[in-house]
Amino acid sequence: MLKEYDSETTPRTQSTALMVALALALVAALGSLIWSFTISGRVSRQESEITDARSENAKLSSELRETEARLKVAQQELGDSLGLTQKQMEASAQEILRKEQADSRRLENEQKQTAQQVNAVQGDVSAVKTDVGGVKTDLSKTQTDLATAVSQLQSMKGDLDSHSTLIARNHDELEVLKHRGDKNYYEFTLVKGQKKPVGTVSLELKKSDSKKSRFTLLIYADDKTYEKKDRNVNEPLQFYSGKEPMLYEIVINNVSAKNTVTGYLATPKSAPAPTNVP
Repeated sequence: MLKEYDSETTPRTQSTALMVALALALVAALGSLIWSFTISGRVSRQESEITDARSENAKLSSELRETEARLKVAQQELGDSLGLTQKQMEASAQEILRKEQADSRRLENEQKQTAQQVNAVQGDVSAVKTDVGGVKTDLSKTQTDLATAVSQLQSMKGDLDSHSTLIARNHDELEVLKHRGDKNYYEFTLVKGQKKPVGTVSLELKKSDSKKSRFTLLIYADDKTYEKKDRNVNEPLQFYSGKEPMLYEIVINNVSAKNTVTGYLATPKSAPAPTNVP
């Protein structure tokens, strides 16, 4: 009974071992196939990456060649530009040198002219000094002459003021009084019957007698009328005028045969000035 069992067991064992071997072989084949597919996919990807890398390298190489070409052009342009700039710099340097030389010559000429002008001015100054000395001498002489002329003026008492006052008997003596500078003087000529503004007042010749050198004069001042009746030539005729009354003075120097008199009005320096001086 035992032998029979063993003989039956052996073929089963062998069959099982065979199946195991086949299974192992199948697994190995399947693994090999999977590994083969895996390797094949990797190789494909690597080949694709290599192709892309080659394409990228080709593109970069093309761009590099274009860049090198542009650099060459830029270098050429830069060289040309530098050459032109160098020429421009040399031209500018020459122009600056010419200007400096011209400025130097102009400065030298101006210095010469200035020296000549200085010499001329020095000569003029010497002449002016001489003239100033002469002017001082003339001024001293004029002052002396003025003092002499003033001393020769006639002094008379006015018809209102008891103090004596200097009068001018003609135009030349009036100029002497003007040079004294202590009063304002207004010369005038009056025709009989005409009212004439003189200074800040108005005058009218009412009557005249050339043979006796006498006259009658009307004075209009501050809305008032003063009559100087039957007066003589070179007689100071006085009246007061202004908001703060100041002493005014009229002197008639000449009475002509044509009912005309000439003379002057004297007012204080502080008296109001006329708007229109005749």
